[in-house]
Amino acid sequence: MRLAVNIDHIATLRNARNEYDPDPAEAALLAEKSGAAGIVCHLREDRRHIRDLDLQRLRQVVTTKLDLEMAMTEEMQAIALRTKPELVTLVPENREELTTEGGFNITRHFNALTEYIKPFRDASIAFSIFIEPDERAIELAGKAGADIVELHTGIYSLKETDQEREKELKKIRHAARFARSLNLEVVAGHGLNYKNSAPFAAIEEIEEVSIGHAIIARAAFTGLESAIREMIKLLGGEG
Repeated sequence: MRLAVNIDHIATLRNARNEYDPDPAEAALLAEKSGAAGIVCHLREDRRHIRDLDLQRLRQVVTTKLDLEMAMTEEMQAIALRTKPELVTLVPENREELTTEGGFNITRHFNALTEYIKPFRDASIAFSIFIEPDERAIELAGKAGADIVELHTGIYSLKETDQEREKELKKIRHAARFARSLNLEVVAGHGLNYKNSAPFAAIEEIEEVSIGHAIIARAAFTGLESAIREMIKLLGGEG
């Protein structure tokens, strides 16, 4: 199980004072040194955390994999094609939300999505879609041209009892198996933390999880390197 570290909230902390520190690029370098298999950042339309210059610097320093999360807009498409991250992850975006609230509505946007993906394939940039763990959504993602599906784990992360979590985990397991049967790579993320992420190590079809807020929050007390290594151990790695 690989761990991709989302460094958005390093930028959130910096932007609270609108100064220069902490630097997301420095955080990315330390995350890679600590065992992260990739760096994730979400360039939102309102630039509430990661900004354009951050993305440019991340592209310069990241040596593992840079995953750019973004909305399906012409502006973001142009930025991504110019920046050339290893991976683009399409996510729904609502300016009023605190964080992404659910998977991309692929049924509604299927025709536009198919055309939207084509330039990325031409540029050899892998394309992922953040979707609910649902067979229909997964099937459409593959038909649209996605290489990867990222299964939304937010509902799972909000469940409070073992029974409720296991019910959601069963859906995620089933969705992961279905996606792999369609030759799609499977990753997962959203809301995962130090209390609920360990079960994902046993889902062999899921190759990677993306975690941000929980790691940055833990790092405030333990340091970023320690927080990342602790999470890697929970996911079955050496840490």
